[in-house]
Amino acid sequence: MTTPPAAADLPPLRDVIARHGLAASKALGQNFLLDGQLLDRIARVPGPLAGERVYEVGPGPGGLTRALLKAGADVVAVERDRRCLPALAELGDAYPGRLTVIEDDALAIDESALMGPGAHIASNLPYNVGTALLVRWLTAEPWPPFWASLTLMFQKEVAERMVAAPGTSAYGRLSVLAQFRSTATLAFPVHRSAFVPPPKVTSAIVHLRPVAQPAGVRMKTVERLTAAAFGQRRKMLRQSLKGVEGAVAALEPLGIDPTRRAETLTVAEFVAVARWLDRTIV
Repeated sequence: MTTPPAAADLPPLRDVIARHGLAASKALGQNFLLDGQLLDRIARVPGPLAGERVYEVGPGPGGLTRALLKAGADVVAVERDRRCLPALAELGDAYPGRLTVIEDDALAIDESALMGPGAHIASNLPYNVGTALLVRWLTAEPWPPFWASLTLMFQKEVAERMVAAPGTSAYGRLSVLAQFRSTATLAFPVHRSAFVPPPKVTSAIVHLRPVAQPAGVRMKTVERLTAAAFGQRRKMLRQSLKGVEGAVAALEPLGIDPTRRAETLTVAEFVAVARWLDRTIV
């Protein structure tokens, strides 16, 4: 694929930001990435993108968007900060017909209807909506979802929760949801100095691919179980699961000691309890 001359001649991102008078908005959870090599590395995480469709949330001045377009993707970007729209329009001119920018709140978008099946999601997610969007993508119905992969920037501690093993302090509800519905891997950390302005925390890129849902288990049941169990994670399961009808009674037949705590249960054990409940409770 030949890069259009206009794309090859794009000015440095710092110049674009300065020319348009852009400053990262704390209220919108913005932190801009300017390192072209790092952005290209993020765009390689999903695998080859030539001819693929990519959905991006919060492109800002278009750093990651550039890398995705350069990798050959057709990009749909949702941006609620209208200050960034002129810079993104210039990027669209450099890659004719390959970039669609929608001015809206990502939480209000029906991505499945917008993108159709098989799309990738890649984003330096705004901190203030990142987890909410991730949970929505992981709990989508029907399953498998419209997305083929998620390549997302999070605070490192949030990324570590997604891949955490049982028995560790990071293991929790997000771990179970992510590992129940996907293969989740931490691709690499991103130091705070890579951003403008630098956030107070280290970030990380996490990559997820959907997996088939086990038979006889509903996502809503898994959500109820994990919300109850980790909502009182210091308590024994016989206490924390009291509010979920039938859950405590299911433990012993499944060989799960009711004196254990939520953080010790594997994803498979949560799935077993959920399957038991879905078979016995109408």
